Amino acid sequence: MKIDSFTVFVCLLPVTCGLVSCMDNSLLQQSLQLAGDNRVELEHVLEHYRSDGEKLAAAEFLIANMPAHYSYSDRAAIDSYYELAQKVLECDTLTIVQQRDTLKNFCDNEIPYAGHRLVSDVRIIRSDYLIHSIDQAFDKWKNCPWAEHLSFDEFCEWLLPYKVEECQELDYWRDTLQLYYGDDIKRMIPDDVEYNTCFKTLDFVRNEVLREVKPYGMYTDAGLPILKASLLPKQTYGRCVDYVNLGVMTYRSFGLPVIKDHTPYWGRYRAGHSWYTVLGDRGQELPAEWDLNSVPGWQFFPFERIPKVFRSTYSINPDVLEYKNRSVYKYPFSLCRLDVTEKYMNPSAVEIPVPKVSVTGEKIRLVEPYAYICTFNGRNTDWNIVDYGKIIHGKVRFEKMGRNILYIVMVYDGKGLVPVCRPFVLKKNGAVGYVETDYDVLTSIVLRRKYYESTNVVDKRRRILGARIQCSNNSGFRNAKTVYVVDTVTIPDKIAVRADKPYRYWRYLAADSTYGSIAELAFFDNAGTQITGRAIACAAASEQAVANAFDGNRLTNFETEDADAPHGAWIGLDMGAPAQVAYVRIVPRGDENDIIPGDEYELRYWGADNTWVLTGKRIAEDNSLRYDSIPRGALLWLRNYSRGWDERPFMFVDDKNIVWW
Repeated sequence: MKIDSFTVFVCLLPVTCGLVSCMDNSLLQQSLQLAGDNRVELEHVLEHYRSDGEKLAAAEFLIANMPAHYSYSDRAAIDSYYELAQKVLECDTLTIVQQRDTLKNFCDNEIPYAGHRLVSDVRIIRSDYLIHSIDQAFDKWKNCPWAEHLSFDEFCEWLLPYKVEECQELDYWRDTLQLYYGDDIKRMIPDDVEYNTCFKTLDFVRNEVLREVKPYGMYTDAGLPILKASLLPKQTYGRCVDYVNLGVMTYRSFGLPVIKDHTPYWGRYRAGHSWYTVLGDRGQELPAEWDLNSVPGWQFFPFERIPKVFRSTYSINPDVLEYKNRSVYKYPFSLCRLDVTEKYMNPSAVEIPVPKVSVTGEKIRLVEPYAYICTFNGRNTDWNIVDYGKIIHGKVRFEKMGRNILYIVMVYDGKGLVPVCRPFVLKKNGAVGYVETDYDVLTSIVLRRKYYESTNVVDKRRRILGARIQCSNNSGFRNAKTVYVVDTVTIPDKIAVRADKPYRYWRYLAADSTYGSIAELAFFDNAGTQITGRAIACAAASEQAVANAFDGNRLTNFETEDADAPHGAWIGLDMGAPAQVAYVRIVPRGDENDIIPGDEYELRYWGADNTWVLTGKRIAEDNSLRYDSIPRGALLWLRNYSRGWDERPFMFVDDKNIVWW
């Protein structure tokens, strides 16, 4: 469990507005009280700006909201981590994966608790650091043409804060990053259109950072994040949020107004996403799809479904503070967040009745005045909390929810989260459509996947159409005999073929303009035993591509570099002697979410008692699974216990129509 030292402080704070324009003096006084022995440092800052009203207001804003911001408290452990990180990130003999693993092993084994030992900044921040940071921010705001469009309140959130991310080192990061970058700004050629605009200046900085850092995405488990300014430009790998942090810190160092936005979960994916948004010269907010690699404002995931978008603010959100003080479950919502969903889409409010009795007739015990709206996760768990709402007069209302997404509402009964409604879809038109299941009518279904198909998967799968299985006793396949033509993507795992006699050479000949794309190829005799031989292929195929077709890995592929190889793209086997092939396995390129023979699966459906009903585990014998006695219209979830983590709920319409959520 994460040890939130600052939570003790926050629970003492009054529920009041944290914005400068409506800041209650009691919030400032409470922060000074919570500072303990460090109060003298904060009072020194206030006294320093006593004759400068604007800077004094900025200092009061920072100090009033400071109890919600925190740093690592175990300095010895963190210093040792960053000492090792500097050596590792500068070591040319280590691969990126080895660098990641070295730092992860150190965190896991040498300093396992350091990341959980936290202290509120109000207890440790020094006056000289805070004064220097405020002066720098004001200097950029007042003297940089790309920041002069900011109002005071905008300045306080988009440029002023002394840190960008929690647990960031208080290490004069603005000075450090200005030493690493900024040459491109100096070389900007003055013109009468783009010169000194916020957008153009940011793009100069962005490209300079990209050239130096060369971001490498690595989203698996790692050690503690790199949040030390001198190491940020040296990081060789990271998640989206790591490169977003680098970008925001660097941009703000040069006076560019940038802020972080995020969604806790995508509408149809197991994880969330973070990005940055720039406040342009016209006051227009321009989000970047990804991290430093994206030009802000061009587009923002036009095909994705997003339940919520939150902005990371410096100021405390009074509604979340009230939740922290009144809730029993205490989900770790960030105190410093602002719901900006409406800036990205046209959301809808959702109002759901909270019954006193469950569908099984048991009384629902409410121990707090809150309910939680959840989306499906699919990585070893089912529902994950996205937001909360207050229960008033037997109903709960959730504001600004993303549409075309599957949700469920739960409450905490003192022991755990329990559903208070059936799963529902917030439709594209804003209407709520509950999952309607007829448990009295049972049906049979055939499944070929556990996850929806992306555009890329569909495109790659369709490349098998028109392909031919051919055999010959001539190595050049003169007078080749075609024994099968692929005319559908729903091929069985083992395709039955019939040749008039044994042949020595067998191949998969792709259709024109398809690069020969397949993931795996195999040949079997009448008994179902795989036939081995020497791999052969067209001249346009590389040695590695040929090996990929027979390595048993569905995520490596055979492909030629040219779409149209001379005399066709093909891959096959020399059996060494004529062989009677009875079956052929063609695995199209994909994402490993098809049904895989030999893997263990379990189908679940949402039952009448608002829990998952398990149908039992089974081993797939083909590349499809048939299930009988499934309630019509049920919400389904197919689990693979053998591999992968991409799983989504769905509803079965018929063999050709599955609706994925």
